[in-house]
Amino acid sequence: MNPKFKVELLEEVNEFLNGLNEKAREKIIFNMLKAQVVSNNELFKKLNNNVWEFPTLHNKTKYRLFAFWDKTDKTETVVISTHGIEKKTAKTPKKEIEKTERIMKQYFEAKK
Repeated sequence: MNPKFKVELLEEVNEFLNGLNEKAREKIIFNMLKAQVVSNNELFKKLNNNVWEFPTLHNKTKYRLFAFWDKTDKTETVVISTHGIEKKTAKTPKKEIEKTERIMKQYFEAKK
């Protein structure tokens, strides 16, 4: 199957993943790869107009990788994953969504 989009991980995501145990990291990466080929709201979920997340549940712990779309290159759609958290509350913390939006703004400004 061909991926519907490419995923790029920013440094903070790599640091987050490297801080997890191997099984949790493997499951998050597996789900992210699966989300690239399967349309499934449980694997890749829209939080607002700009911010999306890759949610993963592993051993009763909820993990979230936040992301946004970059469709400026007409040949390839890229999802930029900005950072990850271990989710402790039912609602996604507003500050995490705002952080993703800040990083997105910086990303597009740097790209100009």
